[in-house]
Amino acid sequence: MAKKKTKFICQSCGYESAKWMGKCPGCGEWNKMVEEVEITGKQKRSFMHSDPATISKPAKLAAIETIQEPRVKTQLKEFNRVLGGGVVPGSLVLIGGDPGIGKSTLLLQVSAQLSANKSKVLYISGEESVKQTKLRAERLAVKEEELFIYSETNLQFIHTAIEQLSPSFVVIDSIQTIYHPEATSAPGSVSQVRECTAELMRIAKMNGIAIFIVGHVTKEGSIAGPRLLEHMVDTVLYFEGERHHTYRILRAVKNRFGSTNEMGIFEMKEEGLTEVENPSEIFLEERSQGSSGSTVVASMEGTRPVLVEIQALISPSVFGNPRRMATGIDHNRVTLLMAVLEKRVGLLLQNQDAYLKVAGGVKLDEPAIDLAIAVSIASSFRDQPTNATDCLIGEVGLTGEVRRVSRVEQRVLEAAKLGFTRIILPANNIGGWKAPAGVEIIGVNTVNEALDLVFGQ
Repeated sequence: MAKKKTKFICQSCGYESAKWMGKCPGCGEWNKMVEEVEITGKQKRSFMHSDPATISKPAKLAAIETIQEPRVKTQLKEFNRVLGGGVVPGSLVLIGGDPGIGKSTLLLQVSAQLSANKSKVLYISGEESVKQTKLRAERLAVKEEELFIYSETNLQFIHTAIEQLSPSFVVIDSIQTIYHPEATSAPGSVSQVRECTAELMRIAKMNGIAIFIVGHVTKEGSIAGPRLLEHMVDTVLYFEGERHHTYRILRAVKNRFGSTNEMGIFEMKEEGLTEVENPSEIFLEERSQGSSGSTVVASMEGTRPVLVEIQALISPSVFGNPRRMATGIDHNRVTLLMAVLEKRVGLLLQNQDAYLKVAGGVKLDEPAIDLAIAVSIASSFRDQPTNATDCLIGEVGLTGEVRRVSRVEQRVLEAAKLGFTRIILPANNIGGWKAPAGVEIIGVNTVNEALDLVFGQ
């Protein structure tokens, strides 16, 4: 009998080695190399079997007809927006998030809404029994006849069930519990996740079935398994939020059928997840009046303008090296803007600790928030509050200039809708559009001009 060949695979990045190593050369992680039996040539062919009748042939680019991908909309408008307008048949969607954040609840609600349109939906749970899923469905008031529940972890049995039922949508909860019987490694390993995802992708593309996959996350917040998993799927969504707070954010980090900048906001209630149609009000409802270090900025999240509060706390440092901490903002952006304020405005910040935060748990990474960050820092440093009806928009350059931003009209309309009466923005953005009634638009060229306006100097 031939001896089985083994290899060592890193469970973090998928790096393969003929011998065990304490530190993975691919990702640098320690004690992640696990021994697995190498798949033979015959087994590899069984993984990649194809029906000869379905094998495609090369086609000329000019002869290919392009049509708009059909979309299947759910009742959750926020979910449709993040996907790019709805669910695309034949797509493979990966949803990741912390334990208990609500991934299964979201997909069970979406499954019920899709099945309400007389479309068959197969919900496959590898973590819960059929009765447990039924109890959760009763809590969410889900009673659709076209929603089928299946508790199984064997991929071959799952494939058979899909062929027999012929559903339009399939939910896999979760990919780390599914295993291919021909792969010798344990469920959740790099080999199992890779092979199971490849098989599910083949099923989705050949049959036009939209498949949703739930992925576990590591303690660092990234999806567990090989990085290849995110490359294989069509869409990668992250479900974020604090377990002890009611608001959840669904964010797209990869989408072949839409924008990767879209964001959907939900609220977790006893009857399930409900969408938040006006997130700006949610982020600003607890804003304190008359406090220094607080400003409001109109940020674009995909095609939607969102008003959020930026808070700064500047205090004298008791250590040799002052601390710079930021939540929801890039740490390097804060350091850069503090250097601009010190050099161009004359604020002595080199011996000050700086703590910045975006209220509401939102992450902002666009340049239009620079001016609001700079004013927040100056407000806290001078201990002077800003006007509660001021909204600031603009990118700050290294020479202290305020540069133009995109979609300024949409930002201004959102600010006006929430009662802001004065909006400070780059001077180059003024013109070519009409300001709302009752709103004062002021253009500035430098950070010094903006600070003089805000603090009335």
